[in-house]
Amino acid sequence: MKQTHPYLNTYFFDEYGRRRYASSEVYQKIAKRLGSPKSRQILPLVKVVKAGQAVYIPLHIANSNQDLQAHWQLTLENNEMLTGKVKRNAINLPSNLPLGYHELSLHTAKAAYHCRVIVTPETAFQPKALQAHQKLWGAILQLYTLRSEQNWGIGDFSDLKAFLIKVAEKGGDFVGLNPIHALFPANAEGASPYSPSSRLWMNIVYIDVNAIEAFQKSVEAQTWFNDAETQRQLAEQRAKDYVDYTQVMSLKLHGLRLAYSAFCRQDQTAFEQFIAQNGEALKIQGTFDALHSWLSAQFSEQWGWNFWAEQYHDYHSPAVAQFQAEQSDLVRFYMWLQFIAQQQLQQCNLLAKELGMPVGFYRDLAVGVADNGAETWADKELFVLDASVGAPPDIMAPNGQNWGLSPMHPEVLQARGYQPFIDLLRANMKDCGALRIDHILGLARMWWVAKGDSAKNGAYVRYPLDDLLAILALESQRHQCLIIAEALGTVPKGMLKKLEEKGILAYNIFYFEMDANGSKPLENYPYQAMTTLSTHDLPTVQGYWKGYDFDLGEQFGVYPSKKVLNILKQGRKEAKEKIRQAVENVQELANTDTNVSKEFTHQLQAYVADTNSVLFGSQPEDWLNMLDPVNIPGTSMEYPNWRRKLSHTIEEIFANTEINQLLDTIEKKRNK
Repeated sequence: MKQTHPYLNTYFFDEYGRRRYASSEVYQKIAKRLGSPKSRQILPLVKVVKAGQAVYIPLHIANSNQDLQAHWQLTLENNEMLTGKVKRNAINLPSNLPLGYHELSLHTAKAAYHCRVIVTPETAFQPKALQAHQKLWGAILQLYTLRSEQNWGIGDFSDLKAFLIKVAEKGGDFVGLNPIHALFPANAEGASPYSPSSRLWMNIVYIDVNAIEAFQKSVEAQTWFNDAETQRQLAEQRAKDYVDYTQVMSLKLHGLRLAYSAFCRQDQTAFEQFIAQNGEALKIQGTFDALHSWLSAQFSEQWGWNFWAEQYHDYHSPAVAQFQAEQSDLVRFYMWLQFIAQQQLQQCNLLAKELGMPVGFYRDLAVGVADNGAETWADKELFVLDASVGAPPDIMAPNGQNWGLSPMHPEVLQARGYQPFIDLLRANMKDCGALRIDHILGLARMWWVAKGDSAKNGAYVRYPLDDLLAILALESQRHQCLIIAEALGTVPKGMLKKLEEKGILAYNIFYFEMDANGSKPLENYPYQAMTTLSTHDLPTVQGYWKGYDFDLGEQFGVYPSKKVLNILKQGRKEAKEKIRQAVENVQELANTDTNVSKEFTHQLQAYVADTNSVLFGSQPEDWLNMLDPVNIPGTSMEYPNWRRKLSHTIEEIFANTEINQLLDTIEKKRNK
């Protein structure tokens, strides 16, 4: 089949490296969702260049034999202006342009044309510790899993501060977080951090209500908080092994409303500045959450905007404007919650710096947004709502994967000078030392599926990888933010090299690092990388070694056939043998024939701590030798994903002798 659409691939490579082609019908479905490419303008949509590079912009003119008589003007980011004339139907800009976002305009006798020129650095930011070739370590954490004597049944920003202090005391250099994007306060059970309402704002459930000054000083709030029934409910939520999002959110919103009532009587200057700085984007999020709450109080099953009455389906509708006017205080309340969340996150970042942690904590950027959340509600031109992203068929999912996330249109993204992508990076590089980008392969291509179709009937849509990586490097330098790229699965040819050249860290999972001789020697791991034993999508160390993930997957119907399950089990058996052989070349491992002991899981973590990679990350659930995972890919309601807490409180974890011995061993190995 001849390819006709500039953003669409006709084929993909499967897990065996074979080229597989989309059918003509599937190709046309995806092409229809992309629409016809816009006709070319005289100037390109956007031009991304490296600093020090001469900028040559050929003009697209119908009659190339005729010299265009026109002049150009470049307005630099600092408002300085450069001007010149078109020569030989091209614009030549100087090679000493400063880093940043500049606006080029071309004026002919008949019209004016515009193009954003983005000048980017050679590489992304790396902290001094990396430049000095040090080896760092830390914990990778699902924030909601933290237990403490003070929280309201879910880990919060004050728990993060306490955890940072404890990790720093043990010599740790960072704490990695799961995504803390805005979810759906009015639909609290929609708990997946990887299916957010908006990646521009934060999950308000992580606010520590007790830490808000207005809550502390409000007589009404303190009376409610100290009431025996409230304390009973809070104790009940703390005691649960799985987060009860509905009850936790209900308690928090009640406490937050009491705090807000008291705050309204206080000085509003800082909040007003926050509103002014964040403009329409904040108003969109506040309006979405307020309207969702208001509708949910009246009607059932208001899961997201596509379930609401049609008059509310678009942020720009008259009905939404009327709601904003009539319920302005409710909208302001939800904007205030973002203000508080930002303040508390900022305090965590400042604390990490005070503790002298080279990285502090890293945030996690999800690959997309839910199709019924605030981002898609407000920008239906940017997001393609009749398509969903996922993954092509493989041995685990012969029908492919559909993640229920709406993709950005690559051409619209370019036409806007990449501003939506820039806004996304800025929102997530705020108040942290590093940013982990989930599925960074999505900057190169995404598997699109027509809404309602099987995920196997999809095709890859291309994105401007080089431009996006260059912008990522620019924002990384400006925010002094290290970039960690999760690039697992079938990686496009040359992509890992591009990431390395940009100074972006790779993300290695120890279990997958095999070579022809077995488990890859730790000294052969690349330095510019982060290495972990496991992630949120994989079993714990104990679960991996017992094959507990296979038991759960079979129970919940994850595997397409018994044959596939047996292939996976055989692969696991062989991998475990290779790992044991590699480890026992260095040290004797505890027996795992009948039991996977804490001693064994600690030995394995201590072994991997010798990786040559600059970052080594370990999960607290593996310090505790826990069995149950936080998430089982391929399930939604079958298993309580994104709810399982840690088995012990922060205080108990760091008072545990065996855990302290493990962390001391890791610290010693990383500093030898």
